[in-house]
Amino acid sequence: MSIKRKKIPLEKLSIGMCVVGMDRSWIETPFLRHRVQITGAEQIEKLKGAGVRFVEVECDERDAPAPEPVSMVHATGSLPPEPAVPTAPAETPATSFDEELPISHQVYCQAKEIVHETMQNVKVGRAIDTEQVGSVVRSMVDSILRNPDALVSLSRLKNFDEYTFFHSVNTSVLAVALGRRLQLSRDALHLLGTGILLHDIGKTKIPLEILNKPGRFEPQEFEIMKQHALRGVEVLSSTSGFQDEVIRPALEHHERVDGTGYPYGRGRHELTQFGLISSVVDIYDAMTSDRCYHKAIPPHRALQHLYGLAQDGHLDMKLVQQFIQCIGVYPVGSCVLLSTGEVGVVQQLDHDQPITPKVILVRDANLQAIPPKPLNLRDQGSPHRKIIGVMDSQELAIDVAQYLAVGVA
Repeated sequence: MSIKRKKIPLEKLSIGMCVVGMDRSWIETPFLRHRVQITGAEQIEKLKGAGVRFVEVECDERDAPAPEPVSMVHATGSLPPEPAVPTAPAETPATSFDEELPISHQVYCQAKEIVHETMQNVKVGRAIDTEQVGSVVRSMVDSILRNPDALVSLSRLKNFDEYTFFHSVNTSVLAVALGRRLQLSRDALHLLGTGILLHDIGKTKIPLEILNKPGRFEPQEFEIMKQHALRGVEVLSSTSGFQDEVIRPALEHHERVDGTGYPYGRGRHELTQFGLISSVVDIYDAMTSDRCYHKAIPPHRALQHLYGLAQDGHLDMKLVQQFIQCIGVYPVGSCVLLSTGEVGVVQQLDHDQPITPKVILVRDANLQAIPPKPLNLRDQGSPHRKIIGVMDSQELAIDVAQYLAVGVA
């Protein structure tokens, strides 16, 4: 028997039919794929709510519905139930920070190059190399599972001229590290890392004069800029080999739990865990990066801002709290003032004693530059130092990335 397509009114759609087309764009509906098996009346109601009046269905010559099995994602238009945020600490790292750092540096550089190549390919109409992307994400996940702090420390590496590429890698690294803390499975971490690595792929479809505008957007320019979320969905949903979970960060990273985000203004009950995670890490990395329209702010201030957004109901509070615990009270890259008057750059966290990280001393008590000197605040001699404040690296003309790259050349 041959399979045929038939256009029918939505009222005639019934359970068991396979929808392969409709009278409006798929991305205006809750279904990310261009094919969905109808397994419940709630899916028909979702189509109706999206304004669909006619659909195309697949059927055999006897007009029977096509019996094609689909995953729960395709059937309901949303992800399966997600695990509650656990409070148990993450497992002990399998390798030391110093052992993992050079490996994670290679992975980081490779990921940045693949993001660059992928975006260039999409811009000129070439397909995404899913195997290449998958391979580098697996390497990222492996590194973070061995020791998350090494790769997370490199997420402080930034480059103004290549913001989009660095941002894509940094947000993916931060998301996978947070996912590890949430005890997601390796497979889930891979899907999360892939989705967030590609969450800004839609920016390849935005005019450069808007993308790189140094000032505030005019209303019509902002409307064009907001299109990058749906354009990203278009690119990823048309790429074979990507599960729907991979598409969620592109669609939802600008949504907010109180419904004030875009592109659809969806609230908490309509958003996935991957979407909620992507919004947290996207805001954090954007705030701690130099942009054409604002200067980077110190990590601790970005965390304060995230916490404020959660208090105001824009972000998921439990995820923000877990994120803060994940990257530390004094995140890697923070400039800290010590009780001796010296200034150090936080290089490595101490999750057992968050107020005693490993730092690199870069300024003496007179705030004069000195040769970088590693110092473990948990295990130190005399004089005994402790952190008494946080400094602004830009005001002190301290290039944080220069010190974080120690040992990875």
